[in-house]
Amino acid sequence: MSARVRLFLSTEHPCGYLPARAARSLFVDPDYILNPQRYESLLEQGFRRGGNHVYRPRCESCRSCIPARVKVLDFLPTRTQRRCEQRNADLHLHIRKDITDEQFTLYQRYLRARHDGGGMNPEDKSGFHNFLNCGWGATEFWEFSLDQRLLACAVVDRVPQGLSAVYTFFDPDETARGLGTYAVLSQIRAARSMGLQFVYLGYWVPDSPKMDYKKSFRPLEVLGTQGWEGLAEES
Repeated sequence: MSARVRLFLSTEHPCGYLPARAARSLFVDPDYILNPQRYESLLEQGFRRGGNHVYRPRCESCRSCIPARVKVLDFLPTRTQRRCEQRNADLHLHIRKDITDEQFTLYQRYLRARHDGGGMNPEDKSGFHNFLNCGWGATEFWEFSLDQRLLACAVVDRVPQGLSAVYTFFDPDETARGLGTYAVLSQIRAARSMGLQFVYLGYWVPDSPKMDYKKSFRPLEVLGTQGWEGLAEES
């Protein structure tokens, strides 16, 4: 980044990934003028966005949140991922720029089934908008539907050289479809068709069952002290 960026350190709060741990975050100065180009530079450094705010974990004694991205041109789906694509071949993808009431209703059902008591209020419509919308980014809402019934929605940011997977929520009655995995596969496929390099998956947290699925998208690159490097294959 050509412009200097001020960072602010948050107070400690309960970790959303690992129980009984405290978390802190570095936030980009809210007065810093952001756009997709500048955000891509921040993604390269391990930052993510929540709403209009850009952050990265900076915990006192834990470094479990590891930025991860898929190298699109090198990606090879596993047998399980190919089956997931086949299982969802009947879905229709519609990409839109706005949040809808139908998306919010699906989000409410998803939170009640998957994250009940996890600190996210299913009834908070303004919180839903503030969490997923972005005033300075190129944000899209990828809707996956079957016979005009919305089954999943993936929130995706476009940056010059890639896509960033912000959040995905889906019908809790359709877990057998693997809709979260299918949303990521759809983004990888779309990025490849557009000649983009990466799909950013946010943070891989090895000790968190909710985040461990990200290591199945190979080859996966993770950001360490020496920069981005390939995640070693499991023996």
